[in-house]
Amino acid sequence: MMDVRALNYSSDLVGDLLLLVAEDTLGQFEWPNAIIKTLIVEQGFSGKFGETAFCTYFEEGTEKPRKVIVGGLGKTSELCLEKVRKACGKALKEAEKRKVETLSMVPWTFDALPVADVARAVTEVALLSSYRFDRYLSEKKESSLKSFQICYDAPQEVDVIRGLKVGQTLGKATNVARNLVNEPANYMTPEQLAVEAVAAGEKFGFSVEVLERDAIEELGMVAFLEVGKASANLPRLIIMRHLGNPEQPEQILGLVGKGITFDSGGLSIKPAQGMGAMKSDMGGAASVIGAMSAIAQENLRLNVVAVVAACENLISGHGYRPGDIIGSMSGKTIQVDSTDAEGRLTLADAVYYMVTKEKADIVVDVATLTGAAIIALGNTTTGVITNDQGLYEKLQGASEQSGERVWQLPSFPEYREQNKTAAADLKNTGGREAGTITAGLFIEAFVEETPWLHLDIAGTAFTSKDQDYICEGGTGVGVRLLYHFAETLV
Repeated sequence: MMDVRALNYSSDLVGDLLLLVAEDTLGQFEWPNAIIKTLIVEQGFSGKFGETAFCTYFEEGTEKPRKVIVGGLGKTSELCLEKVRKACGKALKEAEKRKVETLSMVPWTFDALPVADVARAVTEVALLSSYRFDRYLSEKKESSLKSFQICYDAPQEVDVIRGLKVGQTLGKATNVARNLVNEPANYMTPEQLAVEAVAAGEKFGFSVEVLERDAIEELGMVAFLEVGKASANLPRLIIMRHLGNPEQPEQILGLVGKGITFDSGGLSIKPAQGMGAMKSDMGGAASVIGAMSAIAQENLRLNVVAVVAACENLISGHGYRPGDIIGSMSGKTIQVDSTDAEGRLTLADAVYYMVTKEKADIVVDVATLTGAAIIALGNTTTGVITNDQGLYEKLQGASEQSGERVWQLPSFPEYREQNKTAAADLKNTGGREAGTITAGLFIEAFVEETPWLHLDIAGTAFTSKDQDYICEGGTGVGVRLLYHFAETLV
């Protein structure tokens, strides 16, 4: 993993240089050397968002040229943290292309964003862009960029160091989640997911309790167990706790992550094309494990409990069928219209456990729940359903900090009618229309009256191509979003 550190700008600069320049401050930018400005501007660089430029120059008394990479931020009036991340990500890719080994980012001169936030954002990018999942490659391609220095002027020191610390925490925690999603399903079974959660707890400082099938049965989590019946890999209920505010034990943020370590669709089998990506159906579980890692490491003054109902949705003579009517921990009966609508069944028991056993007063569930979310919002935005508008507004603030986009979907009473059936209390699909909404509202039926947010990350948890600072595979989406949301509750 790349080494990221802070460096006083008055010290001798180390290695090659990275500059982030806004379009409307190009003329006033304090270039480290006038030669750099001449070389960059002559290339036609204007500072527009997404632009990059490259040059080399010789400093007096040196034999080796210094490489300089410049990234454009666009207009300062339109600047946000995510634009900083993307500009920095593009610049780091250019550095990789140029075989840069050590890169120093010179101090920024714009005042549109807090110094600590910018330091956090670029630290995240350094760690996220250098991520590689190469465990199964016999020949590993190492990143050329080994060290990244964030330079600061003396008055910025405290803010930069604070931002760098949190950025390191969030970057590493996001990569924890990425690793979990990227592992193949023959390795990342429910049992192994529990092992990984325990290891994360030991490393980052939160407690973990793992319940096996007999204990899950004693809790009455019938819906959860029905989903996992067809698999030889037995289910696990993973419970993680960070008790950062013991003086107020009644205030608990509950995080619930969907933990289907492989989803064949069951008897309602998925098409063969794309089924291999269903190892990522535990992306919600990865998100909450990563978020707990960050929350615990930063020791947020907040009580947080996270729950993952981990199992596989496979096919066998022991499995549940379309048309079955099953129970749930809440006592509500459910008609199974599709065995491929399995995640909401496990979440129904998990969120009910959260509100009745852990007594959470706020619940957030995170799930790769519906393909309909991808149709509606694509791969850039997480769909959200809530029963508490104030909570959503806090989530929006967390989205601005993390750069992970969210969009609220409606939850009108008519949508709840789609989940009703004459044969049982609920059915597990509401039909093709408004599928993301009806899936979320199915989960809502089990949170009682608890303030609740549902995050459908089906489109954002996995990517098939490299992006600015996101690598192909698991994105780790939700880790930074949940961390910043938790911060709003402190």
